[in-house]
Order: sequence, then C-alpha cells, then structure tokens
Amino acid sequence: MRVSILSMILSLLFAASVSASPEFWRHEWPQTNFEKTSVPNWVEILSGGPPKDGIPALDDPSFVRASDKTGIAPTEPVITLEMGDTARAYPIRYLTWHEIVNDVVGGVPVAVTFCPLCNSALIFDRRVNGRELRFGVSGKLRNSDMIMYDRETESWWQQALGEAIVGELTGAQLETLPSWMESWAEFIDRHPDGLVMAEPDYNRDYGRNPYEGYDSSTRPFLYSGELPPHGLDALERVVRVGDRAWPMARLAREGELREAGVVISWTSGQASALDTARIGAGRDIGSIRVRDAQGRDVPHDVLFAFAYHAFWPDGQWMLGN
Repeated sequence: MRVSILSMILSLLFAASVSASPEFWRHEWPQTNFEKTSVPNWVEILSGGPPKDGIPALDDPSFVRASDKTGIAPTEPVITLEMGDTARAYPIRYLTWHEIVNDVVGGVPVAVTFCPLCNSALIFDRRVNGRELRFGVSGKLRNSDMIMYDRETESWWQQALGEAIVGELTGAQLETLPSWMESWAEFIDRHPDGLVMAEPDYNRDYGRNPYEGYDSSTRPFLYSGELPPHGLDALERVVRVGDRAWPMARLAREGELREAGVVISWTSGQASALDTARIGAGRDIGSIRVRDAQGRDVPHDVLFAFAYHAFWPDGQWMLGN
C-alpha cells in the first residue's frame, strides 16, 4: 500500500476517532479500569485502524543460528539484545507486522517492541513489582505511538515511555534494557554463533514495508500535536538518551560524540525500514551505539523528532554548534 492511499485511509480513521472515549471502548476492554489514567484528555487516544490484537504480538518465538539464517538482506535492520553470553537479533522485517515479541532471554522475561509510525524500537523487562506480564497490541495510538496492553490486567501502556497510562497499573514503569538497531551484516559479523528470530508462522509478506515512503513524509500519520522546534523535520530521526535528543544527521556528520556522560557512535550500512517497498533496499541511515564512559551499553531510542517532542516537550535538544 502506497503512502498516499494509506494517508487517505488514516485521515478517515482520524475523523471517526476524535469522539473516542471509554464509553466506546468498554465492550472491547471489559477488564480495563478506565477510572485510572494519567492521560489528561481522552481525545489524545485514537484508533490506529486494526482492532485489539488485529496486529498479532508474538509469544515464545523460535530462533536459529545466525550463520545458518538465509533470506535477510545484509542492510536490513535488526534489534540486537546482548545479555551475558546470549546475543539475539530480532529482524524488523518481522516486527513491522507484529510490533511486539514476548520472549525470555537469560531467564529475564522481555518485550521486544517496534512502533513503525514513530520508529521507536525498545526492549523492556516484562516484570512489574515481581509480576510477569505479557503484552499485546491494543490497536490504539497516542501521538502516533503504539499503545500496548498487558494481558493480565488489560492496562494500556505507552510504548515510547514504557509506562502504563490507563488501567489498574497506571503509573507503573517498565525497565528499559540496553538494546540497539543495527544492520543484519553487523550482527552476524559480531555474532556468527548468535541467535536470530525465525520467521513467524503467519501469512505475511515479510521483508515488505507497508509504509513505503513514510519517513520522507512531511507530517506523521494520526498526529495533530506540535511539530519539533529548531527547524527539524517531523520525521527526522533523533537519538534519545533519557530526556536528551541528538539529531541523527549530526551524528552521521561527526561519527562519534562524547557529551552528557555518553559516547554515541555512528556507522553506515543500515537501511531505513520505512523508505522503499522492500526493507533491504531502503536508503542508508546508519547505525547507532550508545555507551557510558566505562564502555557499557546504555538504553536509548532512535525515534522521529515529532515523537520525542510530543513525549519530552521540555527535553534538551543536543544540536551542537
């Protein structure tokens, strides 16, 4: 589906969603406690089109040895998680269609998440106060960012924040684990004996980008908030560490930055997952690694500038000179 058609469909969905409120949602969400929420105005939450679980999250995925895996282009992006001696890659070609993977790595229950509309890719520890949760895709959006839900309480969670925003667990925070997006070639070069998620058993055109041309658009889908300051394009990628954001373009120019207690490095070779019809043919946007002064990986996100501004309106823009 080309962006022009998708844009028209989503515009119609937006018009149909502006009156949304808990009264419209209770039949679909009978276990959700809508009396508890941190969302100041219900109209911030919109239907993204698919219903609850219309985008099927994955549970307990299968893995194969990286050096045995075929069918992934070298430039295709994967989300990498390294925990102890375990290295796993979660290809974006699968997460584009599923958005959440519930997995267990080194005994730690994790949720691997990717929101195509804001480019946010984060991995969370699924435990809250000792309780293990499993996450699904609600079909709702806020500031064009996916709203997840946990199957235990049906509380709603903002993916970009890792925070419960509606329901029994409102205010709870998931721990973000250090992970990063890189090219498949980078992962397999470093971890030929590592594991990569096997292709899910669903009828999907894995490797195709259903959001063709999206990251060249002038405005994000289903977003009516403020655009980012400083002349940044809404869909320009920024690297967020805490409440600070570095424009990807600055990192691509400088190669490495040492600021605010972190070292951020950029290398070429990763394709955009939101550019051409086939993910592996997307333009080169490069890969980011964020470490502290001791060389340890630091949790971070690479998301679009509009999403950073929406969720961190008072955040610090690291623009350089």
